[in-house]
Amino acid sequence: MARRRLGFWRRFAVVLVKPVMTGWTRRTWRGMEHLNRPGGMIIVPNHISHADPLVSAHFIYDSGRWPRFLGKASVFRVPVIGWLLHRCRQIPVERGTVEAVKSLDALVAAVHSGGAVVIYPEGTTTREPRLWPMKGKTGAARLALATGAPVVPVAMWGPERIFDPRTNRLSLRPRIPVTVVAGPPVDLSRWTGATPTKAVLEEMTDAIMLQLRGLLAEIREETPPPLWERPVRTDRPGATA
Repeated sequence: MARRRLGFWRRFAVVLVKPVMTGWTRRTWRGMEHLNRPGGMIIVPNHISHADPLVSAHFIYDSGRWPRFLGKASVFRVPVIGWLLHRCRQIPVERGTVEAVKSLDALVAAVHSGGAVVIYPEGTTTREPRLWPMKGKTGAARLALATGAPVVPVAMWGPERIFDPRTNRLSLRPRIPVTVVAGPPVDLSRWTGATPTKAVLEEMTDAIMLQLRGLLAEIREETPPPLWERPVRTDRPGATA
């Protein structure tokens, strides 16, 4: 198991965080076999709460993998915090700059080295009023094309009871029920070797989001709505409704 080779700082992070999550949540974990496999992979969870990283990290660690999250590069430059993040093998990502290409190179290297890279394909917590998934951004698809690594969907329901982004309410009560389910890798074989055009990346992203939405629908035992689309902002020059 990868956790036996964690080293001091990652073990320290586990000792610090896992007991808190064990007491804070009552967990239903399913589908761990889709993560407990050799080689690099891209893990794509839905994003419903600021508590998601803690819950998904707990699930991924319990499956036998070490989660490697993306973080704003500016955070990695903060004294002490940035050093710890590097020691725990998290991945700095530049956004909106020419350095973004180097960020993709870092992600590709992480996957090729056997890492379990976690990307929230929606890019932020969902804005759908009932917390169903939104249409995703194309980062996970771009990384999948660049590496050929499996893209594993992970659906979560329950972190919104810890912190609900709609009300900004944090609950500290113990044993909050959370359910996390990993599904089989998304079948992206039809795009193998394709040029990463905008159309190709959007088609791949829709396939990822639809499989993720289906997993969440099984957990919630509800019929999901269409993938929610961000409204076009009309307060910007050149924007249209």
